[in-house]
Amino acid sequence: MSADIFEHRALISGIGQSAIARRLDRSGLQLTLDAVLAAVADAGLTVDDIDGLAMFPGGGVANLPGYANGNLYEVQDALRIETTWRQGLVEGMALPFYGPAQAVATGQARHVVIWRTVKEGSAARDAGGRPAYGSTKPLAEGPQAWLLPVGMLSPVCQIAPFATRYMHEYGLTRERLAWIAVAQRAHAAHNPDAVYRSPLTVDDYLSARMISSPLCLFDCDVPADGATAIVVSAAETAADLRAPVRIEAMAGVVDGRPAWDQWEDMGRVGYATAAALWARTALTPADVDTAQLYDGFSIEAVWWLEAMGFCGTGEAGDYLDGGTRIALGGELPLNTWGGQLSGGRLHAGFGHTAEAVRQLRGEAGARQVAGAEVAAVTNVGGIESGAALLTRW
Repeated sequence: MSADIFEHRALISGIGQSAIARRLDRSGLQLTLDAVLAAVADAGLTVDDIDGLAMFPGGGVANLPGYANGNLYEVQDALRIETTWRQGLVEGMALPFYGPAQAVATGQARHVVIWRTVKEGSAARDAGGRPAYGSTKPLAEGPQAWLLPVGMLSPVCQIAPFATRYMHEYGLTRERLAWIAVAQRAHAAHNPDAVYRSPLTVDDYLSARMISSPLCLFDCDVPADGATAIVVSAAETAADLRAPVRIEAMAGVVDGRPAWDQWEDMGRVGYATAAALWARTALTPADVDTAQLYDGFSIEAVWWLEAMGFCGTGEAGDYLDGGTRIALGGELPLNTWGGQLSGGRLHAGFGHTAEAVRQLRGEAGARQVAGAEVAAVTNVGGIESGAALLTRW
């Protein structure tokens, strides 16, 4: 382990979010500006201090309606920011703040703001339902040529076979998988910005309609409108910041073919990234006070519980049973903002990172984890694998 890893020359200094709801009557640019300005103020900075900009994904367009909003050029122009570093990010990055952290660690910028804005809730309503990836393409070309002919129209169709394989190998039942959605809904009840806050029971989960077997409605993230922004600052600016959070370690390893349908071990995802992460720190899984684990689908949180070493391979079912370990007050409070299953699909680890920062600052209100000093954050897994440890400054 290097004593001078680049992460230690960077801090997360600010987080900001726009309004978040199933549908908002505001443009993606307006939501983006709300989040960016909130993040800059949260850091204790002004717009004039910002010299780096990044967005996810780059270009302001993507393959789904409502998937990307808040163009890099529009934001820079609207805020009249003079930049020394910019990056239009694309999917496949480890975590949102990875590129900005490298920028400030190498002196290319001092304060970088990165944002993610979605209008998927509005797009779903306008289309009469959540549009599948494949339904937006007139031709099956590129990777879609292998997926569309067999009906794999959307991510849930690609991830569901992983859940099936995992259940077959390790005996995970839907009754135990349900506790992720149930516990996170209980956490969402304490988050005024969560899309869904009403109670959810295991029976509710088991009665829900199947989306792509074995994943039901409550295993899937919630399409929403909203923006999240994160400010990453050079460590030497700490005295100028309101409440910075330290980046202890981060990693992103893709150790297989970068396609879900070609992944070789469907029961194990994220292990290489987790191993690389732990190799960059003296901390251990036992030191983590709260885990904000990516949950585009509930099975992804299962992957990360095991890959990160919070339980052994194949042991997640026992770990989840009853929901007490992952609840507030439990051994490892999980996705304390409600996660994407209840808080809303803010995507790419942005919502998870924002919550980790709040927890480490002691600013999470009724869902605060007492004495939180170390938080784990992950993004997707497999073909888009990323993980980080954040610590109190």
